[in-house]
Amino acid sequence: MRPSHVGSRSLFTFGFAVLAACLYSPHYTRAQATSPSMPINIVIQHDVPMKTRDGVVLYADIYRPRSSDKFPVILMRTPYDKSANWAVSPVFKMVPRGYVVIIQDVRGRYTSEGEWYPFKHEQADGYDTVEWAAALPYSDGRVGMIGASYVGATQMLAGIAQPPHLTAIAPNMTASNYHDGWTYQGGAFEQWFDQNWTSQLAQNTLQRLIDQNTNALVGAPALPLADYPVFNFGQLPADAHLTAAIAPYYLDWLAHPDYDDYWKQWSIEEHFSNIAVPMLQVGGWYDIFNAGTLRNYLGAKTHGSTDAARTQQHLLIEIGGHAGFGRRIGDVDFGPHATENVYTDVILDWYDFILKGIANEFATDKPVKVFVMGANEYRQEDDWPPPQAQLTKYFLHSAGKSNSLAGDGSLSASAPKNELPDTYVYNPASPVPSVGGPLCCDANHMEPGPRDQRSVENRDDVLVYSTGPLPRDLEVTGPVTAELFVKSSAVDTDFTAKLVDVAPDGFAQDLTEGILRMRYHASPEHATLINPGQIYEISLDLWATSNVFLRGHSLRLEISSSNFPRFDRNLNTGEEIKFARSFVAAKNTILHDAQHPSALVLPIMPSK
Repeated sequence: MRPSHVGSRSLFTFGFAVLAACLYSPHYTRAQATSPSMPINIVIQHDVPMKTRDGVVLYADIYRPRSSDKFPVILMRTPYDKSANWAVSPVFKMVPRGYVVIIQDVRGRYTSEGEWYPFKHEQADGYDTVEWAAALPYSDGRVGMIGASYVGATQMLAGIAQPPHLTAIAPNMTASNYHDGWTYQGGAFEQWFDQNWTSQLAQNTLQRLIDQNTNALVGAPALPLADYPVFNFGQLPADAHLTAAIAPYYLDWLAHPDYDDYWKQWSIEEHFSNIAVPMLQVGGWYDIFNAGTLRNYLGAKTHGSTDAARTQQHLLIEIGGHAGFGRRIGDVDFGPHATENVYTDVILDWYDFILKGIANEFATDKPVKVFVMGANEYRQEDDWPPPQAQLTKYFLHSAGKSNSLAGDGSLSASAPKNELPDTYVYNPASPVPSVGGPLCCDANHMEPGPRDQRSVENRDDVLVYSTGPLPRDLEVTGPVTAELFVKSSAVDTDFTAKLVDVAPDGFAQDLTEGILRMRYHASPEHATLINPGQIYEISLDLWATSNVFLRGHSLRLEISSSNFPRFDRNLNTGEEIKFARSFVAAKNTILHDAQHPSALVLPIMPSK
């Protein structure tokens, strides 16, 4: 179901507001041992030190049963403040179930010493923390880990370091490759997330510098925080006003657009063969890291270094992830089943199964559980992708005028014959705005999740291809790709695509989307400019979905060259991202004829 009225969106820019909101918002409250709501059978120790192998001290809060017995440990390593209510609240379900819960600030964050640099220290520090936790006097020597997003990355990176006492992990909504799927996607810079996340992290980094030095900014006169412009959102990545003192990693990200050794040193995908423990991967269809969740499941299952790693992989895919929780995500009400599988309960059942040998659903259910949109219910599968899904091509058709909803674009199972190509002008000065989708992490300024796409589809620089109303329900569950034959007047440009479910009243619900920067069409490791006017065959990864297109609904594919500010604008000049400022409009073309059969490739589930 959806509301009768859906608000329209417009492209906007804003400056320092996000960082300022972070800096001046109330601090998270610390869970106090004296709180009247604190169970008296829980022992709490704040700011317990642990020294890493290189002498840096990390601090953790420990919650444990008031007992002389020993218990398994559930560990969370976070950059987001170990005393935050969201981190502490699950403790009061976990400890009574017989677990020691340890929440640690990672290096360089909040109470912990050292330099904050994403991913850099998490393997070694994760290894050291797991072994320290296993040796505590109230630990039985077995350690599991929990957490989402970057807190999932701390699990994955500890996992590939193989600490001997790490027994299992449960990463939630996290990536598998911190180049593709965290900082870039298909070669395009994930501008909204990268600038948004970095600005929020800069709050604590800036405050630490101020605390250490009243002239915090490397000897410069101290500035009021609100006068220190970190980002001008919606502008060019190269225009970010950052200093190396605040976020050197952001500047490094811009300096490494290729998938090179800078990224490979901590890429999970390069180290799947180091995974030695069972994992429960949790993701969401509208989550910004869902491709990574699916890759982590498949990678460990295929390449894990132990039988346990290969055979005890479990996968749960919900709806929203970073885009939201509950039955209503974005503009869509997904029904009462959407509230099943509460994360804390699922994690506790996972560790009851792994660490205590309790024969619960993880012993009896199939290893994969996904929420099927449209049908709006969870279903179990033997594997991912479901082996019974049949890859089916829906070919693009038109008379050369598929521009916008008013155009003549269509999709069908019939291969094209002699058809005119579709052409549009992509102007970086007027990009197609992002409307919903897997956005993170500022819903106040950019609403994530499923949103009505018609405002986008009314643009002439968006090609629209639709089936007619479907005569029966059609389920798509698995990876989605667009195999396209393209050309451009520019030496570099982007191609974007989006799979959409169109209701009989016209509501156009985005399901999944993707982007490809043409300089990386051959390889993510080496940028190569294209030849203007030359035809290229590309495979555009739209990630994956599970959705029943109900009877009377239509399948739709959108194609364009921008999705901004979720991704940075390709300026079409071939300049490196850290320098690019010149704009050139590109005439981009999609061919769909007998020699160039462009198609949407969908995993169709057998009819019941």
